[in-house]
Amino acid sequence: MPARKGSWAGRGGDSTLLALILNPSLPLVFKHSLSLVLLPALLLGLAPRPARAAQTQSRERRATTRQASSATTPAPAQTPARPTPTPATTPAATQTPTPSATTPARQASAPQTLEELRARLREIIARPEFASSRLAVKVASLDTGRVLFEQDAGKWMQPASNMKLYTVAAALDRLTPDFRFVTSVYAPARPDTSGTVRGDLVIYGRGDPSYATRFNPAGDTDYYRAINELAANVVKAGVRRVEGDLVGDESYFSGPSLAPGWEWDDLQWWYGAEVSALTVNDNSVDLSVKPGARVGDPCVITVGPSMPFVTVVDRTTTAERGTRRDVSVHRALGQNTIEVRGTLPLDDRGLSESVAVSHPALMFTTMLRAALERQGVAFTGQTRTVDAQSRADNNQPLQVSSLVEIATRQSPPLSVIAAKTLKPSQNLYAELILRALGKAAATDPRQATADAGVEAVRKFLAKAGVDERVSMLDGSGLSRADLVTADATLQLLTYMNRHPAGAVFREALPIAGVDGTLRNHMKGTPAQGNVRAKTGTLGTANSLSGYVLSAAGERLVFSLMVNNPPRDLDAHVAFNDAVAVLLASFAGRS
Repeated sequence: MPARKGSWAGRGGDSTLLALILNPSLPLVFKHSLSLVLLPALLLGLAPRPARAAQTQSRERRATTRQASSATTPAPAQTPARPTPTPATTPAATQTPTPSATTPARQASAPQTLEELRARLREIIARPEFASSRLAVKVASLDTGRVLFEQDAGKWMQPASNMKLYTVAAALDRLTPDFRFVTSVYAPARPDTSGTVRGDLVIYGRGDPSYATRFNPAGDTDYYRAINELAANVVKAGVRRVEGDLVGDESYFSGPSLAPGWEWDDLQWWYGAEVSALTVNDNSVDLSVKPGARVGDPCVITVGPSMPFVTVVDRTTTAERGTRRDVSVHRALGQNTIEVRGTLPLDDRGLSESVAVSHPALMFTTMLRAALERQGVAFTGQTRTVDAQSRADNNQPLQVSSLVEIATRQSPPLSVIAAKTLKPSQNLYAELILRALGKAAATDPRQATADAGVEAVRKFLAKAGVDERVSMLDGSGLSRADLVTADATLQLLTYMNRHPAGAVFREALPIAGVDGTLRNHMKGTPAQGNVRAKTGTLGTANSLSGYVLSAAGERLVFSLMVNNPPRDLDAHVAFNDAVAVLLASFAGRS
């Protein structure tokens, strides 16, 4: 989401616990008792310890620590980093999941027959911990087309970030993997011989998500890298002086910047950031809070990238060593004042959060102006933005035909962006992809861009023969009003397996025990390096849907969904991981 979704700190006990619970030789009553005893102890080591109440609904998010940015770029030291998963530059030729050479051998407890597999799946579903939850499961063979198992596969379920599968699949089909977002720079005329542009310089965004450190080369944490590229292209066009304003135009997308069904307490965090055609740094700033030098001192707070319109109110105190951390972060809706309050022990390693920025197009334009000025461009006017609603209210559409495009910057191809979206479960990128799809497919100029995107997804599902009983309100799955079925999700995955862009789609999925939101899952099991699947996590929903190669070499496709999961049990480990490992170890055939 990310929804800030599950980031789990894996322990070696995962595989041991799963093996015990899945062992067919143990009595059912004993296994239930064993799981009740061992799972809470395991989860004490697995579950992340949130620094604030908003994190109680675990969602996949950035987990590494960013180093200081280069000296030429204004940025604080030790700010939190976003993961930068990179797909293979050339997708595999086949459209089937390929296990790693290091995948562990089949375990002794592996189901040997289809009947045994079904019995073991029913056993997991029947665990008393899930008595109050709602579970939907469907597993089928890509080789034979046969259904190995299903339960409540036709019931509507909250998909959480499994909704991203629908958005990305439709975009790969309509836009193609080679699609690139383009940012244009317009002026009334080309600069004169002195390099002067007389009039406003307009930056026209089309939703490019790649102005972010996720897209930087490995080890490069410069917030300004992509912005500097755009600025350099403007300078190459001969611009040295602008006698007018720098205008950030985000009118390419119409409609609300937030989707229906997003909860208010998501909106201050990066995974609930506003959507804009001018997007930068995931439309958020990275906040770092560290203890002061002495007990009683205020904590040391830094923000990156530093923005003149983002204000931090520090109400923190450094506490004695060994005391409990008690820090809260709050940004009021529609404002850019971040209040940090509470205490941090002197020996605490510090707190890192990414806080969404209201009016992100202003952050983009402000950063671009700073980059242009560093490269020698002078401005006589102000920095301002304009959106679709203000243009409509004033009956002033952007007249591109009367302007000159003096510079552009293109994003990486959609094949790369798809991986940056699905592997870390990045909500904003999914929303930008949905809107790009809407712009490409829209037939009614009065229709909001996101609505046009949803309509395009529906048309894609009809073409693909996927069950159209899908309630889609956003592209990311952060909306609690999204509803899909396990059956529809499995149909989608099956269709994408034979789609021309199927290899790109599959390569964009997280790999168990390797990367993305599954990097700490199923390690040391037959699923490691084998399962490619999209996670989904909200406080009310856990899901896992994707592909796996069984121990017998059969290509399987699956969709697992849990709604209203137990509060004292990690359903990702106890259900999704357990089922995925069982499928990977299955030695029989469909």
